[in-house]
Amino acid sequence: MIISSFITFIIVVLFGISQTLTYLNTDADRSSMLHLALNKEKLYVPKVTWKDTMNPGRSIEKQVMIDIEEDYLNAWYVSNIAYQDNKLEGVDNYYTTSALQNIHTIIQDNSSRDISIHSTTINHNLTLDFYSADGQLAIITDSDVKEYQYVYQEDNLLFEIEEKSDYQALMLLEDGYWRIRHLIKKENNRQDIHKKSNGYTKVIRYRIYVDNKEYQIKGINYYPQKTPWDMFGNDYDINLIKEDFDMIKAAGLNTIRIFVPYHAFGKEQVAIEQLKKLRQVLDEAKAHNLMAIVTLFDFYGDYSVLNWTLTHRHAEQIVSSLKDHKGILAWDIKNEPNLDFDSRGKENVVGWLKEMILQIKQYDPNHLITIGWSDVESSAILKEEVDIVSFHYYQDIDDFDDDFLELDIKIDKPLILQEFGLSSNWSFWNVFGATEKNQAEYHQQFQKKISEKKIHYLSWTLYDFKNVPSSVVGKLPWRKHKQKHFGFIDKHGKKKKSFKHISN
Repeated sequence: MIISSFITFIIVVLFGISQTLTYLNTDADRSSMLHLALNKEKLYVPKVTWKDTMNPGRSIEKQVMIDIEEDYLNAWYVSNIAYQDNKLEGVDNYYTTSALQNIHTIIQDNSSRDISIHSTTINHNLTLDFYSADGQLAIITDSDVKEYQYVYQEDNLLFEIEEKSDYQALMLLEDGYWRIRHLIKKENNRQDIHKKSNGYTKVIRYRIYVDNKEYQIKGINYYPQKTPWDMFGNDYDINLIKEDFDMIKAAGLNTIRIFVPYHAFGKEQVAIEQLKKLRQVLDEAKAHNLMAIVTLFDFYGDYSVLNWTLTHRHAEQIVSSLKDHKGILAWDIKNEPNLDFDSRGKENVVGWLKEMILQIKQYDPNHLITIGWSDVESSAILKEEVDIVSFHYYQDIDDFDDDFLELDIKIDKPLILQEFGLSSNWSFWNVFGATEKNQAEYHQQFQKKISEKKIHYLSWTLYDFKNVPSSVVGKLPWRKHKQKHFGFIDKHGKKKKSFKHISN
């Protein structure tokens, strides 16, 4: 009892000491926590360009420039969070006391009216105007800053703001941080300068052209049979892909659609090895006279404004490195983004898509751009921003003629039937499902409609799959089973009856 009592006493004392130390250090930890987190993990990565760093007085050291840029961007990020959450936490690391008061006033006013501002900046073009002899003060001009703001009252979107502005910032070095003392906004009415396309792929009225020849898409959505939804993973095998491309070309097709998963490719820091694999696949497609539609941001679903810059850096690295590749027909921004409208908010999804189109056009003016909408109804969204309009069709085939006619009247751009198919999933899990015979009849009928209307098409998909990830259709076995059997080739590698109607 004496030993037990002594041990208990020691535990209580140690716990009390630890709690006291935690309390005493709370302010210090809190003041540096966000600063350290921002430096450790990239949360905000707009495009930054230093236009001029010449200083008439003291020359500026490279590390000082890096520190100024880092703290300046962090100041933008924490203020964006502050206006979104109406809280000042972490802002004092990047603003002086007087500048902080202005932010506090805005937050108080917004909070009293239940207003929150979700915002980000896309780019910063910095010029060093002045750097003091004592190394404690710097003045920079930030020109052509592209900003987005979504202003909400409670949960209702009041309006969206998209603008370009110039800023001038006076920054002071305090306690090891470059803090903003003044941030003055100026008006900017400059127009964007867009890069000129090489014209290899283009649209003229209703027609697609590749290398100045009219191009009719006859294609298929493609995953290797052994690695569905993980084409570029650890089991990547270019030799198997080559064999599949031989088969696809021999079947009378000329286009494939492939998918680039956002997280597996490294998010904002794209893995070089993954990029090499993608280029290798595109090289093989070109060698087989197959054009590729590359669908970006697969398995991505966070469209929040604060995270836009992460996806911009992802797209920049992939698109800019492949902008001259002649095996690419089009960039498909996102597969079925309208399915995220309910969970993420339609305005957030559409806003992200619109800006991503601009980003990709900035880095690659040479290839077409589309969006893989899951249905006919959504496909008119952003029709003016894309080059070709893509839609998926899994509804009753008897309704297709009317649905397509309505869409064709509404949109004056090439229409792409980007996904369609029927699962031969008659089984214990679906006793009313289609058989392989039904599937063959479906594709025969659809190819007749496609030929009559000269529709660009990509069917879903080349193979049946043995396994389908839960992240694709969920865990319910009857949904997984259905997704496994859309292919023209069964899981044993045997061509199904429908293979005769894979092309027209």
